[in-house]
Amino acid sequence: MPDLLFLPKCLALAAALALGAAQAQQPLSVPSLELRGGQPIPLVAQWFAAEGAAPKPAIVMLHGCGGPYNAKGQLSARTNDYAALFNQAGWHALMLDSLTPRGEKELCTQKNGTRAVTMRNRRLDALGALQWLAQRPDVDARRLVLLGWSNGGSTVLAASNLLAEAVRAAPVSPKALVAFYPGCETDLKRGYAPSAPLLMLVGALDDWTPPQPCQALAEASAEPRPLIEVMAGAYHGFDGNAPLRLRTDVPNGVNPGQGVHVGGNPQALLRSRERLMAFLNSQLQVAP
Repeated sequence: MPDLLFLPKCLALAAALALGAAQAQQPLSVPSLELRGGQPIPLVAQWFAAEGAAPKPAIVMLHGCGGPYNAKGQLSARTNDYAALFNQAGWHALMLDSLTPRGEKELCTQKNGTRAVTMRNRRLDALGALQWLAQRPDVDARRLVLLGWSNGGSTVLAASNLLAEAVRAAPVSPKALVAFYPGCETDLKRGYAPSAPLLMLVGALDDWTPPQPCQALAEASAEPRPLIEVMAGAYHGFDGNAPLRLRTDVPNGVNPGQGVHVGGNPQALLRSRERLMAFLNSQLQVAP
């Protein structure tokens, strides 16, 4: 029997997202800080503008290893849902595509250490997006956010770690950082000194990017100490609507060669949205 208290909240959330999904998107080209032939690599991007004329905060959305599109080549439901959520809050949203300009469709089936698009590539993409946003007259350059999922969550860490020279030299810094189920091992080993407050939202049962390294990173990090919430009963991709399944085509994870579990969890979806919006409202100084 469904939880009768939980169901209305889910329905209200779904209705709000469906209403906001009508917000128009604009295809753009955003320069990475990575150079090719002496010129910045032009990244494919989608711009979701919030209504109103005043300069507004902007969220850079960083996709996971599967890219920002569905099987039909359209922007994924997750991308559209979050863009709608941010637009309703009065914030612009920018989705970057780091794969298409480099001739890749996905990285999930590529082994760690052999991926064609590396974390260095993605770090420079994220830093380039921040710099590009800061030059727009409709964006409040003091209130920029990096937010990513999985490989994109790892990008958030890589692009905000002051122990990396590229981050220290970046002319624009984010106001806040959000990482959904990132892989934290690399920055845990290197050490993590965040350039802004960070919220990590991870699944307790995640066997692709497990929560334990992220918990250790939060405990060992320099100030400001990252916030982390572990979603009980949740696997990788808990903030989506897809049913839980075993992906045997993924060679990485806790048990290499045995596949990883991916799928949504309604309770974790709702809780993570509440925590996400409370964190962003606090950091962007917008009334909840």
